[in-house]
Amino acid sequence: MPAKARNVSPIVPRGSIAGRALVVVVAIMTFLACMSTGVVLLVRASAAEWQSDVSSEITIQVRPLTGRDIERDVASVTEAVKAQPGIADVRPFSKAESGKLLEPWLGSGLSLDELPVPRVIVARIVPGSTLDLQQLDSRIKQVVPSVSVDDHRAWIDRMRTMSGAIVFAGLGILALVIIATIISVSFATRGAMAANRPIVEVLHFVGAGDRYIANRFLQHFLRLGLEGGVIGGGAAMLAFGFSESIAGWFSGTPVGDQFAALLGTFSLRPSGYLALAAQAVLIAAITAWASRHTLFATLDDIE
Repeated sequence: MPAKARNVSPIVPRGSIAGRALVVVVAIMTFLACMSTGVVLLVRASAAEWQSDVSSEITIQVRPLTGRDIERDVASVTEAVKAQPGIADVRPFSKAESGKLLEPWLGSGLSLDELPVPRVIVARIVPGSTLDLQQLDSRIKQVVPSVSVDDHRAWIDRMRTMSGAIVFAGLGILALVIIATIISVSFATRGAMAANRPIVEVLHFVGAGDRYIANRFLQHFLRLGLEGGVIGGGAAMLAFGFSESIAGWFSGTPVGDQFAALLGTFSLRPSGYLALAAQAVLIAAITAWASRHTLFATLDDIE
């Protein structure tokens, strides 16, 4: 019985140094892409929460004037705001609470009794209602002339601009990562083809077509891309999970509060982790596509 022919070794050695290096490169690129995407998702979610909270409130400042009772003015403004349609709740800040709002700039432990510190009144808008801000402003100024109303539109516009800039930067980083991946895979593919040029020429001589040869290289680089994508994407997911735990440890501290104000609780939603997994598969697909494109170009040169 004749012995069956078998392929002792693949055309492209699986354990080659170039292959291991490419896995590391793809893993690093996938990690960077997933981290930038994750940060963009965190910032967008936090910005959406900021805008929702800020847009549902208005802030009224009552400045103290000589000859007027500030406590009476605050009470009068509070009653006038409560009578306005579309207002769900009104909360006047006490003198101590208004003073604490200045601590980030003036520090704590200072006596503010001699300073004309404005009093703050926060009014929450009924969800889904439209508030006539001009009517409210004219009404309360008839009661107390030294008031100002802020609906936070400028702050909301700044948040939208900031979140848009971060999303644009994240897309820019992702584009650079994809370009760098394509270049790296192209060089690795050309190197593998150069190292195996005699074998490729023999395969051409015995009648193997370009598609057959390209598929052997394509399988090799697709496997490397998937391996690097899984490593890089998994490392990014672990980094976000670990960051969420660290954020929980520092919760309630000044540093933790600052990071929570910027990026929330570092907690990605399940859809966010699915996006990272999809991105890892995308990097692997890009690796295969770049390899295939380079393969046929190189085979044409060999012929």
